[in-house]
Amino acid sequence: MESRVKEEHKRTLLTKYETREEQDGQKVIAGYFAVFNSETELWQGAYESVDPGAFDDTLGNDIRALTNHNATLVLGRSKAGTLKLSKDSHGLWGEISINENDTDALNLYERVKRGDVDQCSFGFNILDEETEWRDDGTVKWTLKKVDLHEVSVCTFPAYADTGVQARHREVEQYREKQAEQWKHDITSRLKGGCK
Repeated sequence: MESRVKEEHKRTLLTKYETREEQDGQKVIAGYFAVFNSETELWQGAYESVDPGAFDDTLGNDIRALTNHNATLVLGRSKAGTLKLSKDSHGLWGEISINENDTDALNLYERVKRGDVDQCSFGFNILDEETEWRDDGTVKWTLKKVDLHEVSVCTFPAYADTGVQARHREVEQYREKQAEQWKHDITSRLKGGCK
């Protein structure tokens, strides 16, 4: 198991949000912000999944619900009770109570209701993960423990962020080490055979 704390990562999921109006008139956007044990392809040959225990120690954080990871477009906040997060066997479920006096929030509610916006995401730091270098040349990271900062209702995926770029560098470094090891092994064999 590898443990590290690095830059903030963002991961996006195509989801089926539900919009509803409660009996008291409160508008709500609800859906899964993360799904457990489901491989997401970051790029060809590189995968990531979220372990069911990844959020165990972080749901007590003061987490914000944002629009497109934009900190100026706050939809809800766990501390204020306008964002409720919970986990079940499927994933991380969230419910955002929409502020009737916030036209941006009401507009987003209507876009989700129509199906124009249908992706969600979460912003986090990795505290613990497992890396599996597979025999077929692919790699899979399993997020074991994260520090959750925010969840977002998104228009576009957020995979082109620095966290995924760091993943690219990790794969490149691993492959360079493999190539160096291969060169070393071949050189040693050739030297051993020439005696």
